[in-house]
Amino acid sequence: MSRDEVGRRGVLKLFGAVPLAAGFALTDAQAQAAQEQVRREARGGKAAPFAPKFFTAHEWATVRTLADLVIPRDERSGSATDALVPEFMDYVLTDPLAEPKQLERNQTRMRGGLAWLDRECRERSGKSFLESTEAERKAVLDDIAYPEKARPEMSQGVAFFNAFRDFTASGFWSSKVGVADLQYTGNTFVAEWKGCPPEVLKKLGVGEEV
Repeated sequence: MSRDEVGRRGVLKLFGAVPLAAGFALTDAQAQAAQEQVRREARGGKAAPFAPKFFTAHEWATVRTLADLVIPRDERSGSATDALVPEFMDYVLTDPLAEPKQLERNQTRMRGGLAWLDRECRERSGKSFLESTEAERKAVLDDIAYPEKARPEMSQGVAFFNAFRDFTASGFWSSKVGVADLQYTGNTFVAEWKGCPPEVLKKLGVGEEV
């Protein structure tokens, strides 16, 4: 089956091969290793754009668009693509140290889910997800972003999008951009413990006497 064109029958085969609801299996160690590899590549200062090993050109553009819809740029920090989340995903999906069967399952979930997204958009508007307008994309994502509200026939899309959202979060919060957004300072030496800051106690609804 071609990576560039996955028709309706191909989508059904991919869905039948592995349950998308299982999500993308990813340990903390894998996330950290993938992010370190992404950082090494970024520090290398390559003039050429990143060339994904797993994603096709169309999939790569779709993933970048979808990831930024999950975590857009705002006044606080950069977006998922600013944090190199798509690069992170590509490394995870081609990790030579990963367990082969798990790697294949993750690849199938991703490829099948992206194909489902395009097929759903084409059935609605005759256009792929990338070709769809912002309003058309939002309509599809609204139908699959909330499992408790989604229609039963959207279950495959719901499973994929929620797994993709978790995957995006894993990449973002383990990145330099994500860590900065958290304002995480690591194991900082504290010379004198002055107690919990008053603003934190107030937010938690806890009295200072605690």
